[in-house]
Amino acid sequence: MLPFKTPFVAKYIYPSLLWKVKTAEKVIYLTFDDGPIPNLTEWVLDVLNEYNAKATFFCVGENVLRNRSIYNRVLAEGHKVGNHTQHHINGKRSKAEAYLADVLACDEALDTDKSYSSLFRPPYGRLTNTQRKELLKNKTIVMWDVLTQDYDQTIDPSIILRKSIAATSKGSIVVFHDNVKAEANLKAVLPAYLRHFEKAGYRFEAL
Repeated sequence: MLPFKTPFVAKYIYPSLLWKVKTAEKVIYLTFDDGPIPNLTEWVLDVLNEYNAKATFFCVGENVLRNRSIYNRVLAEGHKVGNHTQHHINGKRSKAEAYLADVLACDEALDTDKSYSSLFRPPYGRLTNTQRKELLKNKTIVMWDVLTQDYDQTIDPSIILRKSIAATSKGSIVVFHDNVKAEANLKAVLPAYLRHFEKAGYRFEAL
């Protein structure tokens, strides 16, 4: 099991990446990776609406092209979007030229009238130094402070909820996934997570 809270050493080694937002306010930055996916992303949007929560969706370009109406709903409801590559590829296993071309293809999928975003999150959190340096020329690379591990079907949802709550603090950037693999855990955890922090006086904003 990976740590739910990002180790300090990662933030120290890569200070140019955004791991957490510095704030004294009770604000949490929810992020959702891999969508839009039919039914599941729409369910996420419904739950967020219940709590008046805004979030940032790191979209896979090919999923945007397949599910444009869901993507448009994300934007229409006041959420932000970010680039998660066109085909959800692993930077460590890709040559820089091919990887950057895949990022550009995702930009083109996202770049409708008002949706262009300079936010980028690498799938699996994996990048080479060359890729990172090139992307930082025109993008903010968003990592995370809390990894919920909702994609891991071997972890009980109660553990995911408890450890994710414990790892969260003011300004945390929290990763959930709106993909099929994470669906069961996401549906069990997200409403309870939102309810807990709403009662604690937190609000949820997009990056």
